[in-house]
Amino acid sequence: MDFQEEPGRIFAMQDGTLIAEITFPEQDGVAVFDHTFVDGSLRGRGVADQLVRAAVRQVRGRGGKARLVCSYARSWFANHPEEADLLER
Repeated sequence: MDFQEEPGRIFAMQDGTLIAEITFPEQDGVAVFDHTFVDGSLRGRGVADQLVRAAVRQVRGRGGKARLVCSYARSWFANHPEEADLLER
């Protein structure tokens, strides 16, 4: 899947319709992972995992830290302790 990237947002469109998205706007210098969406037609294909990984790369690339508000992001980080250093303390 081809994702489009903006600061604090990674998403995919199909025929003008949003089909996948993660948002992580910066607040006080910290990327706040606040929303993950995957269209029902794509669920179970690892798209949400790909979105979080892409967001992690973006945040790491700018030397940032992350705060988790989104339940999927919290679950993802709990299952990927190797990425815990990205989380704000």
